[in-house]
Amino acid sequence: MKEFLMPSLGADMEDGTLVEWRKKPGDPVTRGDIIAEVDTQKGLIEIEVFEDGYVDKLLVDPGEKVPVGTAMALIRTGDSETGQEKEQGLEFPVSEKEKVVLQPTEEHFDEKPLPQKFPGKRIKASPLARRIAEENKIDLSKITGTGENGAIIKDDVNKAIEQRTAPETEEKISETLPEKEPEKIADSGKSIRMAVAAAMSKSNREIPHYYLSKKIDMSKSLYWIKESNKERSVQERLLPAALLIKAVAKSLDEVPQLNAVWENALQIKNEINVGFVVSLRSGGIMVPSINNADLKSVSQIMDSLNDLIPRARAMKLRSSELNSSTITLTSLGEGGADTLLGVIYPPQVAVIGFGGIIEEAWAENGMLGIRPVINASLSGDHRATDGLTGNRFLTILNKNLQNPEDL
Repeated sequence: MKEFLMPSLGADMEDGTLVEWRKKPGDPVTRGDIIAEVDTQKGLIEIEVFEDGYVDKLLVDPGEKVPVGTAMALIRTGDSETGQEKEQGLEFPVSEKEKVVLQPTEEHFDEKPLPQKFPGKRIKASPLARRIAEENKIDLSKITGTGENGAIIKDDVNKAIEQRTAPETEEKISETLPEKEPEKIADSGKSIRMAVAAAMSKSNREIPHYYLSKKIDMSKSLYWIKESNKERSVQERLLPAALLIKAVAKSLDEVPQLNAVWENALQIKNEINVGFVVSLRSGGIMVPSINNADLKSVSQIMDSLNDLIPRARAMKLRSSELNSSTITLTSLGEGGADTLLGVIYPPQVAVIGFGGIIEEAWAENGMLGIRPVINASLSGDHRATDGLTGNRFLTILNKNLQNPEDL
């Protein structure tokens, strides 16, 4: 039997509120399945399970605030499927037995009287479905439930919302938004800023930073991107950010001391998972991760960016996309500041920063010319590495960006 614990989604996270279970006792689960939705300072996050087996028992009810590391459910793995029930000769596993006795449902349902215009009539719906309906002014009495015994579940309410808004124009939708929507957006941005501030305060308080920077000629990299994009559609075109992520990941292969975390000692990670900073329109930032970035092509990294950035801004990321980064990359993009010095996100030991690409005078082999140049910076944890390691990394990064075809 394995315990499914409330995961940590960053150094700033202390707890989360369970919104909804996606699985019920007896359901089979495989690694990567979404088992629950949890509300955190970073928004509503889909939580994944990392064990293959069956859900044995749910230990937390929706609406409960759960500290990080608390057991939320019990997962019966393949090794424990044959228990006392099999020895007794029962024809079904424990999960089936529990279904008969406990009769779990997809959601917890309750019955409440409808408003006075429907006196005496009751309706069965999950608390989550009721909340979504109230926020979107949906009349539950007009919805046909598809849950157990005709109960209304979240998907039923979402379908009703889609049917209501489909014929409307974008202008009409914006006019009918709830009056407090801007306030909600502002509150969300404020909450995320507070979470980021807490993590950065901890970083400045506990981590002895050192900083290095290096100017890198981007002529060959930009030419390679331009030539590659000639054979691609607009939707498939590459951006410099994808090449920078790939170059960082490949450089970490040669300097693994920076692909690590500090937890009482340096722990070098096998996987290279590059987290990249995404600014949110409501304020604050999110840092989703491109896992195994060293094994992905530049095109695959670009596909990941196109997928993750919109979901990050919509706050629809999975837990594995938020808590798996082994190093962070932050870039201000075109037109940004010349130099960016990042703050390390604990427990990581380094952050790589890229300023905007600008044209500068560049001397090479006794010749002076104008080149597109980017300032690459490294903020390192002095407990884990020193300037010699950081300098080696920046040197290798420069070499990789001068040979983009090898990436």
